[in-house]
Amino acid sequence: MTTASGRTVQVGDVRLGRGSRVRLRPRQSADVLDLALTGRTAEVDAVEEDLEGRVHVVVTLDGDDGRDFRTGLGHRFFFTPEEVEPVGPGPAGPRILVAGVGNIFMADDAFGPEVVSAMRGRALPEGVHVADFGIRGMDLAYRLTEGYDVAVLVDAAPRGKEPGTVHLIDPGPPGTPDTAECALPQAHGMNPVQVLALARQLADGTQDLPRVLVLGCEPSVRMRGDEPDVVVGLSDPVRAAVPVAADMLESLTGELLRDPHRDLSRPAVGR
Repeated sequence: MTTASGRTVQVGDVRLGRGSRVRLRPRQSADVLDLALTGRTAEVDAVEEDLEGRVHVVVTLDGDDGRDFRTGLGHRFFFTPEEVEPVGPGPAGPRILVAGVGNIFMADDAFGPEVVSAMRGRALPEGVHVADFGIRGMDLAYRLTEGYDVAVLVDAAPRGKEPGTVHLIDPGPPGTPDTAECALPQAHGMNPVQVLALARQLADGTQDLPRVLVLGCEPSVRMRGDEPDVVVGLSDPVRAAVPVAADMLESLTGELLRDPHRDLSRPAVGR
C-alpha cells in the first residue's frame, strides 16, 4: 500500500522523503530509458504531486556526477512510488552538505574543489554529501534550500594568517547577512554572501535554510580575476593544507551528525 503525505510517501513499511535510499524497479511498460535504470540505487530528491494528484518520487542516481547540477532536469528522474524499493529505513538523522567553492583557474582559489576531490576518496558516513560547485553560485543557492541541516563551504579565505592555515568560521544564522558579510570570503566569481542572499529569496520564508559554516584556508597566491593569464595549481603551502582540511572535515561532520547545533565558538585551526 502506498500513501502520500506532505513531502513524504509511504511505501510498504517505510516512509520515503528527501534523503531516503531506494532501488529502482521500473514497471515493464516503462520506456526504454527508465528500464535501463532497473536495479540502480538512488537517493530521493523530492516527493511531488502533479496537477492530477499523481505522486512522483524524484531521484538522483548514485555515481552520477551531474547530480550536482540541480538547476537542470537532466539528472533528476521521476518514478511512481510503486517503482521504487526502499533500501534501509526512511530518512533519519541530520544531513550535511560539504560544498567546495572556488575557481580552478585562479591559483589558490581552487582550494575548495581540491579538498572536495580529496574527500571523495574517503568513506563518508550516511547523511554527508560532498559536492564541487566551483563558481556555480546558482546551483549552490538551490542546493541550500534542499533540507540540509548544515552546509560547510570549503574555500580560500584570506584572514591575515600564515599561508596554508586552515580555519573554521561560523558566520552565524543565515538570517544575519551583516555577520556573513564580515566573515565570508568574496575573492572570486562565486560570492558566498550573494549566494546566501539568493538562497534566502528562494526559500521565501517557507523553507528552513541550513546552518552555514566555512572551512577556509589562508591563500598564498591571491588573484583578482582580471589578470591576463590563468594560473592552474595550488601554491605549496595551500596544497599541503588540503589533507589537513579533509581530516578536519571528517572530524567536523562526525560531530555535526551527532549535534548539528554544536557550539563551535572555540576556534578550530589546523596546519
